Amino acid sequence: MQNGFVFSRQKGSHRIYVKDKIRQVLPFHSGEILHPKIVKEIMENTLK
Repeated sequence: MQNGFVFSRQKGSHRIYVKDKIRQVLPFHSGEILHPKIVKEIMENTLK
């Protein structure tokens, strides 16, 4: 991830990135497409 987000940790297939007090959880399943709601949440958090 960009915009200052740093990989914090991973639990199972979920990767957690943090920036200041914003936490973004990304499901990481190879070969699967992210749900549109997850993409929207990521876009909203990266613009903060």
